[in-house]
Amino acid sequence: MFRKLTAQIPPPYIKNDPLIMNKNEFALRRSYLAEQMGNNSIAILPSSTLKSRNRDVDYPFRQDSDFYYLTGFNEPESVLVIIPGREHGESILFCRERDPNKEMWDGFIAGPEYVTDTIGLDDAFPISDIDEILPGMIEGTDKVYYSMGLDSQFDSRVMDWINVIRSKVRSGAHPPGEFVALEHALHELRLFKSTAEIERMGQAAEISAQGHVKAMQQCKPGMNEYHLESILTHSFMNEGARFVAYPSIVGGGDNGCTLHYIENDSPLKSGDLVLIDAGCELDCYASDITRTFPINGKFSDEQRAIYQIVLDAQHAAIAEVKAGNHWNHPHEAAVNVISKGLIKLGLIEGTLDDVIEKEAYKKFYMHRTGHWLGLDVHDVGEYKVEGEWRVLEPGMVLTVEPGIYISPTCTDVDVKWQGIGIRIEDDVVVTETANRVLSASVPKEIADIEALMSGSRS
Repeated sequence: MFRKLTAQIPPPYIKNDPLIMNKNEFALRRSYLAEQMGNNSIAILPSSTLKSRNRDVDYPFRQDSDFYYLTGFNEPESVLVIIPGREHGESILFCRERDPNKEMWDGFIAGPEYVTDTIGLDDAFPISDIDEILPGMIEGTDKVYYSMGLDSQFDSRVMDWINVIRSKVRSGAHPPGEFVALEHALHELRLFKSTAEIERMGQAAEISAQGHVKAMQQCKPGMNEYHLESILTHSFMNEGARFVAYPSIVGGGDNGCTLHYIENDSPLKSGDLVLIDAGCELDCYASDITRTFPINGKFSDEQRAIYQIVLDAQHAAIAEVKAGNHWNHPHEAAVNVISKGLIKLGLIEGTLDDVIEKEAYKKFYMHRTGHWLGLDVHDVGEYKVEGEWRVLEPGMVLTVEPGIYISPTCTDVDVKWQGIGIRIEDDVVVTETANRVLSASVPKEIADIEALMSGSRS
């Protein structure tokens, strides 16, 4: 059978960790996972693979988030194995061997010896030996913890190893009788960020924040959306973040009403807004920030009215991000403010209760107010537990991103509102006493944005 691993919420065991992640923190994560697994079990977790972009060109390698979380190891063709109680160490890595000829072309390869000496894993073997060694490690266990269905090719390899053991049952071999979904306990662990993780995410958010500030300062009519994207990317890299966490969204005018617009190839026109949703990735940890501002540096009356509603909604939602509240509290606060504002402007009709109950606001605000943030920009973790909204606890990190989008296709509203798309997003940590906004250094008050953009033109 295949079932989920059940586990209690992990204790805040990393509170006193140093601010820089090191091999001890990764070891602690593996140890906690091994404790949840119990004896007579084995966990198998493959790394990401290189992916072809076109012909002889690969995409830049990005490690699997679960694999990186447990190892900090950033090479392909690797497999992590955890065997609780193993005499020669619980954590084993299969990885590539050193190869001077390959390294001449592609760069440094760690090799098994480096992995054990420097990264802190207990044991390591060449990946070329995995078919000979791993079945013997699986044999005798009762449960295999593995994320079935993510990689069909590796799924087949795992089943091949199991079948090798099954073929020897008459000789006394003991194949495992159960597959358990590894991701449940692992993702529960990832949901609670350590001090070191929050520090790294804070660094990522600050790098991203400065990129957004530069985009505001340098924006002017006549530029193209991709010019702002290039400013962001240059700023991220210049401050030490080699990669973006996701394709940057730079939507000017009507394009700001398309939630996941990534073409970024239209001219920026005076009188329009531009919505930028962009964040860097630092050591695999994501940031996610959105700001919307006038291309010419000055909000029109209509833009100002809609923007203030979204900003008030975000303030109200952030105020609800605190331990003891549940996941939906921030969204409920944002919906309340946005619905009131849309009614006041005459963009929707009805009482506040009716608008919320019938979800009439969804015509202009169609998405949720946030998501978990971490090694993935839409990070892992359940939003409901046993059918109830999850209670927020210290160490959780989430985005808060309300918006209003009045598409040009909304012909039943006055033309003066059409083409206004606004979203404001920050990265927020739940703490024991309140919350901490990691991306607070990007201006978002109307006066502050206009002052910043005016100053850049003086």
